[in-house]
Amino acid sequence: MVLVDSSIWIEAARRQGDLAVKVALRALLDEYEAAWCSPVKLEVLGGARLEERRALGAFFDCIPFIECDPKDWDSACALAWRLRDGGLTVPWNDLLIAAIAQRRELRVFAQDAHFTAMAPKAGLVLYRPGYGGRYESEEDSDE
Repeated sequence: MVLVDSSIWIEAARRQGDLAVKVALRALLDEYEAAWCSPVKLEVLGGARLEERRALGAFFDCIPFIECDPKDWDSACALAWRLRDGGLTVPWNDLLIAAIAQRRELRVFAQDAHFTAMAPKAGLVLYRPGYGGRYESEEDSDE
């Protein structure tokens, strides 16, 4: 399962959005591997235009929703402190998404540079689409 960040949903929804992102997201959706969570819900639906809200809401009702609980907030705080002590400041919503993904052992698909920066320091596993939008493992990318 892959927790898809709002940066991907928003890019894929743009008319002139990155085709590689669109293909990768479609592959995740086709394989029932895409999931979302409350911070992503707020970012995507909170920023939706009036005419898009109903359709987006119905669309997201069909995708697994990962609940956020107090343990995730505690983990996000601990992660924020660890990263900040190491010189990296990350927005709270990205920290919370990372904490939700880590606790459930999910990969994260994001274009947001904060995820790339925090991944090695936080032990976060990022989804990197391969050929046709399929997952490319670390071993595959070394060949």
